[in-house]
Amino acid sequence: MNTISPELNSSLLEQLFSAATHDASTAMCRWTNGQITLTLDEIAEMPLEEVSTNLDLGDDLLTMVALTLQGELGGTMLLTFDEENGRSLAASLLNRPRATTPEWNELERSALNETGNILGCAYMNALTRFLDAELIPSPPYFLQDFGASVLQQALMTQALTCDTATICRTTFRREDQALDWNVLFLPTQGLRDRLMNCTTA
Repeated sequence: MNTISPELNSSLLEQLFSAATHDASTAMCRWTNGQITLTLDEIAEMPLEEVSTNLDLGDDLLTMVALTLQGELGGTMLLTFDEENGRSLAASLLNRPRATTPEWNELERSALNETGNILGCAYMNALTRFLDAELIPSPPYFLQDFGASVLQQALMTQALTCDTATICRTTFRREDQALDWNVLFLPTQGLRDRLMNCTTA
């Protein structure tokens, strides 16, 4: 059952992200030959300083694919994996055994970047339709670091314009198995205000 935080309590916003998640799931299903699907669990807002604790990312090595939106209606979308799930996805997409070397090679990075691109475009296309304003994400880029450090890199710029993160919690599944992936969406204050105005109009 989807849960919306009190500040975002709007059926329109829930419909928006449900539609975006549905589009993303369809795209992921095509991209992974039917292996991966996703469903929306919750939309919530929280202070930036609480995000790391709330997501319980811990101090394990994380892999992240990030996309950014420039301008007033900007923001950042992050797709995070633990090492096991990130490596397994890359191996599946490349149709080769899971790599065991410490460093990610260029093909593995490219496979995850394209995954982030597919998810990001699905979400941004839904936002574009909803806001009637074109949102163009940057090319995805690959980051790797430890737990809170990964998240801090993404939140650093966000803190200049907004002190709140909007989180779309999702469940990713490979067949019937839940995967340890997270999608984190961080709109700028301008985009957040536009979303709020649209959902309360």
